[in-house]
Amino acid sequence: MRPALALGAAVLWSAATLSTVGWAQTAPSRPRPSRPAASAESPAPRPDGPSAGQAGRSAPVTVDADQLENLQKEGLIVFTGNVVASQNSSTQYADRMEVYLDDKRDRIIRTVSTGNVRIITKDCRSGTATRAEYYDAEQRVVLIGNARVWRDDNVVTGERITIYLAEDRSVVEGSQQERVKAVFYPKGQGEAARSKAPTGQCS
Repeated sequence: MRPALALGAAVLWSAATLSTVGWAQTAPSRPRPSRPAASAESPAPRPDGPSAGQAGRSAPVTVDADQLENLQKEGLIVFTGNVVASQNSSTQYADRMEVYLDDKRDRIIRTVSTGNVRIITKDCRSGTATRAEYYDAEQRVVLIGNARVWRDDNVVTGERITIYLAEDRSVVEGSQQERVKAVFYPKGQGEAARSKAPTGQCS
């Protein structure tokens, strides 16, 4: 795997080569999809459950960006400009994504995404933050800086949200300026809101 510097680069990895941020979905088709507007409509702090994280690690990943820089000696690949990373059941958007490889350069150990970070899962769970970090060995996602996770009308916000994919568990932390905030609607009200939304589409 020796990707070269390219404009409009669309790069496909297979197996565990690029398990980008553990939230992932089917590859976007050309032309590159537009970035969804960051809205706040609802959270589900926990992703797809224990088996989902493990299954996602073996699925192919597509990363689409304006530019790719491969720093072989450092074991680092940098994507910049309208980055869209998709795998299995979720898609991540960012301005910049750094992908850190192991010593053999054939497996991801960590990714760091910055700038307008947005994650959308196939079941319409969404998350936004200033920065997102993914640690493959621990199957851990960390959303940092004005972090928000929502689904339907339920939303959780904090300075830092840590999601443990394999454990179906999350931890939300506040800052000195802002405490953790959560809004949950009764099930009946949530169902009414969902019935108004088009089937198969995330808001």
